[in-house]
Amino acid sequence: MSAFRVGIIGGGASGVFAALSVKEQNRHIQCTIFESASELLDKVKISGGGRCNVTHNCFEVRELIQKYPRGGKELQSLFYRFQPEDIIDWFESRGVELKAEDDGRMFPVTDSSQTIIDCFLDELQKNQVEIKYNSRIASISKSDSKFKILDLHDNEYEFDAVVLATGSSKYGLQFAESFGHTIIKPVPSLFTFKINDTRIKDLSGVSVSYVETRLEVGGEKFKEQGPLLITHWGLSGPAILKLSAFAARELHESRYKAELIINLLPGYSEDDISTFFQKQKAESPKKIVYNLHPHDIPKRLWHSLLQYLAINETLTFNQISAKMIQQIMQQLHNARFTVGGKGVFKEEFVTAGGISLKEIDFKTMQSKQCANLYFCGEILDIDGITGGFNFQNAWSTGYVAGCSILKSD
Repeated sequence: MSAFRVGIIGGGASGVFAALSVKEQNRHIQCTIFESASELLDKVKISGGGRCNVTHNCFEVRELIQKYPRGGKELQSLFYRFQPEDIIDWFESRGVELKAEDDGRMFPVTDSSQTIIDCFLDELQKNQVEIKYNSRIASISKSDSKFKILDLHDNEYEFDAVVLATGSSKYGLQFAESFGHTIIKPVPSLFTFKINDTRIKDLSGVSVSYVETRLEVGGEKFKEQGPLLITHWGLSGPAILKLSAFAARELHESRYKAELIINLLPGYSEDDISTFFQKQKAESPKKIVYNLHPHDIPKRLWHSLLQYLAINETLTFNQISAKMIQQIMQQLHNARFTVGGKGVFKEEFVTAGGISLKEIDFKTMQSKQCANLYFCGEILDIDGITGGFNFQNAWSTGYVAGCSILKSD
């Protein structure tokens, strides 16, 4: 009797992990990865600025699923089977130690994505997973329970099961569509906002440790919070990136035009800010307003806001009027910006959209349209916010797909 054969299309995070999950539970299964590039794991290599944000130290499933604008509900059962704690254990059992940073992101202690790549390549070799590099697939068909894969060099391969792990690439989605799957149009997620505004001009690199944001787009309102970073072209940081993810489709439909409202001091009420000014008036009336920025506002941003309000650089606290204080409070608590477009977040490239989740059995990651056809990773209509959650989707869906294929043997 010939060995059961599995063909995996895509050598990214989810495809590689699916292959290893197949082999680790049944080493007699023959597993082949088809990768269109000359190397595996290209996103792993560049993620996290080359450090690879492997996962996030979020171990409560109910909290974890909230990090996914799309697909959280479907991922819940998978996370009970394989979640961040499991991928941490998986790496550590193979000699790769991970560390958690203050914001919860987890990286290899080496701060190098090559550590993760080398671990995977070693495991693929140990488990005798066949890898076909520079292999673009022309077609996938099924006849008499066997899949036939034809590459662009007219090489034909036969498999008992196929895993599509092609990310957001068009050709992978076209293959899925050919087997009767519905495709939710992919649109960008996790991006920065282009904003042309004098208040943040020439402030690239300035950050605020914690803000509250509200986005108004297409009649919808989205709220997020977290650190804010001013860039050369506008605004970034976790607070903005989370907004871009949860409002990805609305922003796309509005051609990335929206209104953004920022509370720069969410930890302080208007009364707190008013008290700050009244105290300075009473205790330090001759002090210059420009020289004493309130609470957690960076000095350069404080100066820029005052310039925007046309407040004189020599103004002292005993000269400041009630109207000026009100205007300043408006900028600190309800600064309104016009979003004019989207930028790029180089550490993580993610799309919202893909194969409709209604057509996937999440107990196995198998297609409901075609037996022995499996999916994992970003090809599905699942995406997470920044912080390692998209890789966790890859590990969890790859694991379940790989384990479930054994049931077909």
